[in-house]
Amino acid sequence: MGSTSTNDDTDGPPSRIGRLLFGLGLALQASEDFRDMEDTVEYAESAGVPMPDVAAPFASGMMLFAGAGIALWRLPRLATGAAVTFLTVVTATMHDFWNADEDSRSGERLAFFGNLAMFGAALVFLREAYK
Repeated sequence: MGSTSTNDDTDGPPSRIGRLLFGLGLALQASEDFRDMEDTVEYAESAGVPMPDVAAPFASGMMLFAGAGIALWRLPRLATGAAVTFLTVVTATMHDFWNADEDSRSGERLAFFGNLAMFGAALVFLREAYK
């Protein structure tokens, strides 16, 4: 009858585990990109990214910073902002399945929807960072 609980526990175990998993996923993907930066640059170039030799390492660095910051919940506003920015730009430019040829359309669509889900998570964590 009159409970004052708001069920808005943004620092409870599910939220901490979610941040850890999301952050680790971003950071591990960035480390893969850095391990094979030549392919990452080529992929960016094939998508028409300007200055791919600069943009690809910068984007991977942004993703690494975002992932580590979210996983450790350090500088959460900057980290989540970096994740939102990264996912906003990369999702639409690198995974535009609607313009992909028939051979790569399915893979690009899958990557787009995966990024879309991560974008949603990043927005939730961005909200948490500003509480």
